[in-house]
Amino acid sequence: MSNHNEPKTETLAETENFLAWRAEEPDGETTYHVEMNNVTVHFFEEEWKEFLQLVQNLK
Repeated sequence: MSNHNEPKTETLAETENFLAWRAEEPDGETTYHVEMNNVTVHFFEEEWKEFLQLVQNLK
């Protein structure tokens, strides 16, 4: 039985120690998540875009 209150998730990237994934929330909002060991950082769309810019600047 499908639950319409559950977000649709997609793994974006994964390494041995890190996982990045996206969730399409039931209210239509997209959230992004980065798991680092026992810590998960949650981002809204605008924050995610800024985070990606930050990571690109680290190169």
